[in-house]
Amino acid sequence: MSAFTATVLTLYPEAFPGALGVSLLDTARRNGLWALETVDIRSFSRHKHASVDDTPAGGGPGMVLRPDVSADAIDSVDLDGRPLIYLTPRGAPLTQARVRDWAGGPGVVLFCGRFEGLDQRVVEARGMEEVSVGDAVLAGGEIPAQYLIEACVRLIPGVLGKLESTEDESFEGDLLEYPHYTRPRVFEGREIPQVLLSGDHGKVDRWRREQAEETTRARRPDLWARYQRRNGEDR
Repeated sequence: MSAFTATVLTLYPEAFPGALGVSLLDTARRNGLWALETVDIRSFSRHKHASVDDTPAGGGPGMVLRPDVSADAIDSVDLDGRPLIYLTPRGAPLTQARVRDWAGGPGVVLFCGRFEGLDQRVVEARGMEEVSVGDAVLAGGEIPAQYLIEACVRLIPGVLGKLESTEDESFEGDLLEYPHYTRPRVFEGREIPQVLLSGDHGKVDRWRREQAEETTRARRPDLWARYQRRNGEDR
C-alpha cells in the first residue's frame, strides 16, 4: 500500500464514493494520489437472512450491530499501520490537528455505525478509536466517513494544486478563517472592504488577522482561549 488509502466498512457500500467522486478529489484518486476501498459488513453475516443486528442487552429501543459479524468484517482488513476508527456521536471530536496527522500517514480504516451503534466489546477488543464529526446524530456513519476522508485527502500534496490553499484557513493556528470577497466591487449596495483594494499587502494581512481573531472570539470561545494560551496573550 503506497498512496493514502481509506478503507470503509459499511452496510451500504453503494454510498461511496459519493461526494468523494467529484471535482479535485476524484481527479486525485484517478491519478493515484489516494485510494478508496469499501467492505460490505453484511457479507460477513452467518445468518440465514444475512442479519447483522440484534436487540440491545438490557432492553430498550432499536437494534445493535452484532459483535461477531462486525469483528469478522474488521479482521478481513489489513490495517497496515492505519488507525481503526469507529464513527459515532459518542466519540472524541474530530479536529484539524488529528486530520493533519492522519493525512501524513498511510491512510485510515473507518467503521460506519448504524442502528443504536456497535457492540462495545468489539470497540475494546479491536482497539478502535471512537471519533465524532459533530454534536448531532445521523442515521449512520457513511456521511461522517466521507467528511473525514475529504478532510484528510485535501491535505495530501498535489490534491489541491497549491500547498498554500490549506495553510491559511479555519482551525489552522486555532483561528477561524477571515471573510472572503471577489468581484463585483459593489453587490446589492455592499462594497468590498477598502483595505482589500489598497494593494498594501501588510495592511491586508493585518486586517485578515484581526477579522479572524474577532470571528473566533465571537463564535468559538473554546478556540479563542486555546489561541490565547498558545500565544501567551491576554486579549
